[in-house]
Amino acid sequence: MKTSMHAARLASCVLVAAMAAGCAQMDNASRGQRTAVGAGAGAALGAGLGALIGDSSKAAAIGAGVGAVAGGIAAYNWQGVKNDMQQSGAASLGVDVVEMPDGSLKVNIPSNVSFDTGKYDLKPALLPVLDSVARAMVQHPELRAVAYGHTDSTGSMQINQTLSQNRAQAVTNYLVSQGVPTANLSSFGRGPNEPVADNSTAQGRAMNRRVELYLYAVQQ
Repeated sequence: MKTSMHAARLASCVLVAAMAAGCAQMDNASRGQRTAVGAGAGAALGAGLGALIGDSSKAAAIGAGVGAVAGGIAAYNWQGVKNDMQQSGAASLGVDVVEMPDGSLKVNIPSNVSFDTGKYDLKPALLPVLDSVARAMVQHPELRAVAYGHTDSTGSMQINQTLSQNRAQAVTNYLVSQGVPTANLSSFGRGPNEPVADNSTAQGRAMNRRVELYLYAVQQ
């Protein structure tokens, strides 16, 4: 019981510290410092809570929630990046570019313009959009990106997990080939675990096969 109460108190301290850091970030940020801090703060908090409560998955969820709160403190100005993506053909390809509540920019890449069935080689039509992402990240070294690969529920869990990881990594590998530092990129495979539509229909499965690329900014 003592251990549990001690962990809870420590977790509260970590939470308060993370939010205090976010407030300090807001106080120190000038109008020219268009910085989103949510992802980094959330990840750091999640790692700290993982050590405290012994449940890394729960800690990651808590960290993501705090990141969303902290990220709203100082949102990055994504307009130029979004304009470049649209001029590169994002809308015509069905690539959705959406600013998120935590201050990040979500680029949702559907499977029909990214990969052939069961493959992880990027389709040529998508490359101009990824080129625009790479340009932004090279020109603005404060930007970071995380790619998440997703599949439908068809096939085995192991195959889908591997395929989703390979597809996410194919996106980040291409960005590296265009000059983005490897240290500024991360990739993860989610397999079929995070569907956005009904896997019992062909349309739903098509929506679930996707790569989500999140861009965010860190304090320089």
